[in-house]
Amino acid sequence: MASFEGNFAFDTNQGRVRLSNEDQARVVVNSNKDVLLVVCDGMGGEKKGDYASRYACSALVDAFMKRRHPWFSKLWLYHVIKSINRDIYSDSQKNPLYEGMGTTMIAILIEGKRMIVANIGDSRAYSYGFGMFERLSEDQTYVDYLYRTGKIEESETQTRSDRHMLMNALGIFPSVSIDIVSKRYIGQSLMCCSDGLYNLVSEQEIRQALFTDDRPEVKVSSLIAQANSNGGSDNIAIAIWEAAHDQNR
Repeated sequence: MASFEGNFAFDTNQGRVRLSNEDQARVVVNSNKDVLLVVCDGMGGEKKGDYASRYACSALVDAFMKRRHPWFSKLWLYHVIKSINRDIYSDSQKNPLYEGMGTTMIAILIEGKRMIVANIGDSRAYSYGFGMFERLSEDQTYVDYLYRTGKIEESETQTRSDRHMLMNALGIFPSVSIDIVSKRYIGQSLMCCSDGLYNLVSEQEIRQALFTDDRPEVKVSSLIAQANSNGGSDNIAIAIWEAAHDQNR
């Protein structure tokens, strides 16, 4: 099985308006040389959103780093996220301070020449490289649902007052729906981000920043700076993986 060496970077930022930072971002490589990118955007207020996103991100990373046998990976990721959802929901029922908390999650697991993308909410995943720029996830929002079902035009998705209304989130209910797909991986670069980036920086501007010769950490810093320059109205989280070359195990 082929594996891909690469470089990565991740960071979060409070933005210029919010009083706290409820976003989380990580990129990790385990002993099998598999790669995990994850971004979580907490909701429910400072303590609630911060706890939910931090727990979700850490629990997924911990499970990934402890994993020894990369079998049935799509099913493994599905069950781990389901377990995380149950834990967050259970904590929200036990502690009044955490009632109503939840978080989005976008995660990409790279194993050899395959990647698995898991999405709950409206954080996003993109792939870029080889002359291509592609969004790998669909926003699970009410406005996006209206657009996909032909009830509104694409231009309306950016102007409606209810455009941030989520239809799915981690930890809100005892069970959760997960959009999870497996795709071929050929060494393309990947980015996960929260809506604090793409709501303030257009996809064209994101593409321009990613298609440079800068190292991943510079791209992350540049995109965060651009979001803050455009108002910084939300927390920002970004995780980037860029494959350098492939080699045989």
